[in-house]
Amino acid sequence: MRNPKLKTLLAPTLLGLAIFAGTAQAAAPLRPPQGYFAPVDKFKTGDKSEGCDAMPTPYTGPLQFRSKYEGSDKARATLNVQSEKAFRDTTKDITTLERGTAKRVMQFMRDGRPEQLDCTLNWLTAWAKADALMSKDFNHTGKSMRKWALGSMASSYIRLKFSDSHPLAQHQQEAQVIEAWFSKMADQVVSDWDNLPLEKTNNHSYWAAWSVMATSVATNRRDLFDWAVKEYKVGVNQIDADGYLPNELKRQQRALAYHNYALPPLAMIASFAQVNGVDLRQENNGALKRLGDRVLAGVKDPDQFEKKNGKEQDMTDLKEDMKFAWLEPFCTLYTCSPDVIEKKHGMQPFKTFRLGGDLTKVYDPSHEKGNKGS
Repeated sequence: MRNPKLKTLLAPTLLGLAIFAGTAQAAAPLRPPQGYFAPVDKFKTGDKSEGCDAMPTPYTGPLQFRSKYEGSDKARATLNVQSEKAFRDTTKDITTLERGTAKRVMQFMRDGRPEQLDCTLNWLTAWAKADALMSKDFNHTGKSMRKWALGSMASSYIRLKFSDSHPLAQHQQEAQVIEAWFSKMADQVVSDWDNLPLEKTNNHSYWAAWSVMATSVATNRRDLFDWAVKEYKVGVNQIDADGYLPNELKRQQRALAYHNYALPPLAMIASFAQVNGVDLRQENNGALKRLGDRVLAGVKDPDQFEKKNGKEQDMTDLKEDMKFAWLEPFCTLYTCSPDVIEKKHGMQPFKTFRLGGDLTKVYDPSHEKGNKGS
């Protein structure tokens, strides 16, 4: 700049612009991956809608539930049929809310019927106003239900909040009530699961972190985002050089199933972090990729896990395609081999309420109709 006087006059302005740009960048609102911005497929009218089921009663009691592994040894791997039934019965309203929310959000994103949206928002608003799921009287199974429910609801809600069709534009009041409840519940989930000793940090902590990550984006809270990232790092730093999780290996005959169960929350957190400028793929030398590869190899040859912990593996859970929904975010984070892509296409679409519905529609929409092999 040739004019020194002009340079002196402009300096504060340029500095101000630089500071503003830095602040704007730092304060960029949190967002989900691109697929969550999809508009509603089609707005249909008429009375073909499935209506609104009876709302499950908001659960405001103590979060004291029996474990389905009650009476099992410390491996927590033997199912107790009686206590599982008691658990299902006492948590039925919570699970109905989770499943119903995911199902109707998927229907709304497909059909755009206002009844589906109204029904979902009515349910969530009623539970929010009742301060449901917020009891401080809880056991391990109870705090587990709280974080699972939050993850299910927040990740379904994100589809409404970010859709280019702006379905919440006419529902700002309900949105505020719901988001305030999610926010408060996420604070409680953080309190429930923060700073556990490493020997007690397992798949539950990863699912807690996923629920907090989903809520951070739904409510634009950077503190929650940062906590989820911190917990992710604790999780993937437990993965050893061969892709095993020591605390899941302890689950004896269910070790492989629990390694697989650890993947959905970790892959989703990494995917959400990535789009917000935090690249977690290389944490602990690409540990998430090692874990995914180890599980896929274990599904082909379960003897690997038997050699590792001495127990023949129970493959029941791994026969369900939905249990591999983590492949959707995983194959956008890493380059999946052609045979893994083929396996993924053979199982699609992946729909799981704990991750907010149809993940294929979010991550691989060209295959979401289940047109396998295309």
